[in-house]
Order: sequence, then structure tokens, then C-alpha cells
Amino acid sequence: MKNVVFLGSTLGDIREFPEDVRQEVGFAIYAAQDGGKAINVTPMVGFGGAGVLEVISNYVGETYRAVYTVKFGETIYVLHAFKKKSVRGIATPKKDLDLIDRRLKQAEQHYLSELQIEKVKKNGRQQT
Repeated sequence: MKNVVFLGSTLGDIREFPEDVRQEVGFAIYAAQDGGKAINVTPMVGFGGAGVLEVISNYVGETYRAVYTVKFGETIYVLHAFKKKSVRGIATPKKDLDLIDRRLKQAEQHYLSELQIEKVKKNGRQQT
């Protein structure tokens, strides 16, 4: 199973979703941890392929989204979770896209620092 890291306020935001939505998001993240993809998960447009995915959950006329990435080894980074408020079409608002982009960069930095820590630990074990 892959590890999961929730960036920023994502875990708290998901906890504020209705119970049915939380269960859908939780199942989708669990499926990703196990190397799969839930049926309500699609690639996020504008992030270069299938490395950034979004869980889309409709509940009582509202749409909820959780965005995560599988780009970094054995870790799933949950980047953003929000209730879609846009009244114009299905496009994700720019402020949300900007936040996802910032957190994707934060995920990359975290991943690279974790790799460095593992390398130091490995080298320390080899020297003893």
C-alpha cells in the first residue's frame, strides 16, 4: 500500500464534506493506495496527463472534488478538496487551479526531501 500525505487543509476540508462524499473520496484514495483507480476519478485537465487526478462526487445537487497526485513514487499526495461553487460550466475556478499547482510543487519538494532522507539512512546503514 502506498502512503498518503494530505497537504494544507485538505484533510480538514474532506472531513467537512457530507458523509456519503467522504466515503466516496476515502474509497478513491484507498483504491489509489492499492494501485487502482475508482470509477469516479478522472485526470485533472491542465496538469499534463494522468499524474494529477480528481475525485468527483455529486451529492444533493452539489459537486465535491478532491484532487490528488500519484506522480511521486510510493506516496499519494492529496492536494486539494473543495465544493465546486462555480455557476458557469464545469471548469475548475482559477483560484483552485492555482492552489493545486502550488501544492503540487510542495508535494514534489516533500518527495525529494524524503528521498534524500532515505538515501542518508541507507548510506548510514551501509557504513556500519
